[in-house]
Amino acid sequence: MEILNILEIIEKKRDKKELTKKEIEYFIQGYTKGTIKDYQASALLMAIYLNGMTPEETTNLSIAMANSGEILDLNKEGKIFVDKHSTGGVGDKVSLILLPLVASLGVPVAKMSGRGLGFTGGTADKLESIPGYKTEISIEEFIKNIEKIGISMITQTGNLAPADKKIYSLRDSIACVESIPLIASSIMSKKIASGAQKIVLDVTVGDGAFMKNLQDAKKLSKTMIEIGKLAGRETVCILTNMDEPLGYAVGNNLEVIEAIKALNGQMPEDVKEVVLELGAYMLKLANLGDNIDQNKEKLLENIKNKKAIEKFKELVQNQGGDVSYIEDTSKFEKAKIVKEVKASKCGKLLNIPAKEIGKLACFLGAGRINKEDIIDNSVGIVLNKKVGDKVEKGETLAYIYTNDEKKAEKVCEDIEEVIEIGEENVNVKYIYEVLTE
Repeated sequence: MEILNILEIIEKKRDKKELTKKEIEYFIQGYTKGTIKDYQASALLMAIYLNGMTPEETTNLSIAMANSGEILDLNKEGKIFVDKHSTGGVGDKVSLILLPLVASLGVPVAKMSGRGLGFTGGTADKLESIPGYKTEISIEEFIKNIEKIGISMITQTGNLAPADKKIYSLRDSIACVESIPLIASSIMSKKIASGAQKIVLDVTVGDGAFMKNLQDAKKLSKTMIEIGKLAGRETVCILTNMDEPLGYAVGNNLEVIEAIKALNGQMPEDVKEVVLELGAYMLKLANLGDNIDQNKEKLLENIKNKKAIEKFKELVQNQGGDVSYIEDTSKFEKAKIVKEVKASKCGKLLNIPAKEIGKLACFLGAGRINKEDIIDNSVGIVLNKKVGDKVEKGETLAYIYTNDEKKAEKVCEDIEEVIEIGEENVNVKYIYEVLTE
């Protein structure tokens, strides 16, 4: 019988050797139970960060992390569940729009969403900005909600992929977040554990994303598709632009309001393209149509006929939220101070750096620097222009929503500095590529 030892496993990966399935399972089980300590796990994660993993190692890591806890069985009624996940960004309110929309077409949605950390926002936080909405419910209630209305959106809960929770938090504290094997295994372990048979991944690319360029985004996508194949989960990756914030609003209440307007038919062009592309592939994987353009028409029809917004109201009401806020968005808590940032010259908008805008929204209180930080749902930034738009001198570039005068002044100054205005023409692409293998 083979006797495994964490020091030998660390040494092996340090020396750029491939870990066996048994060695990976030993590490995951030991770290989840606490027999392998944080400092030992840190050493191994750093060795993985520096030396990478083979596709087989990454798949074994994903499956071991998924198996560290409960794996949901959503296939009781024979319906096809299609999960959607984004690799994160700024102003990303896609789940709030897309998931009620696809649910309104009969695709069951079982969505576990994360919280924001740093400059990226979290869907769970956005949902909780709706008064009364409960994101922390039991798995039993989660499944009952899906059976009752076809959709439930909660935060990662219960005993699902507990190894991922521990490893993610450790990676964040030792600067090992931006590693393709570790990102891929973190995402796919949660997807496998949450029970969906088909997965559509929004792989964001650019300034406000983990993947800064198309080459790395493709590498990550191919890794996740391969994990999906080996785990029996059909996976599609859609590479989307995250050089500038998605849509106009950045901040919890502000993004929910933008999502409600989108479900009522007022959708910014970039949000619309991303929502329709992801949604069309979700319908395809759910066997509701192979023609992507026709699927997009079906999605648009359910926005037009109000079925999508009605499904969102049903979701909110079913999870304890006050639907009157969805019907009248003026009821949402408002920031005390609203400042305008004006253009200092005329020209065309060349750059609105997503990461800087996300950091500034976070500084206002819209996000967390540390996990225990309390979010102010009313604050944030609403852009008035997008990259490629013409601007006149003195025209409003953005609105700053805050409850702190000093912070308002600083953010106004910083936004003026980071937004670039010039004379060149800019062609913006919102969808870069769709990968299925």
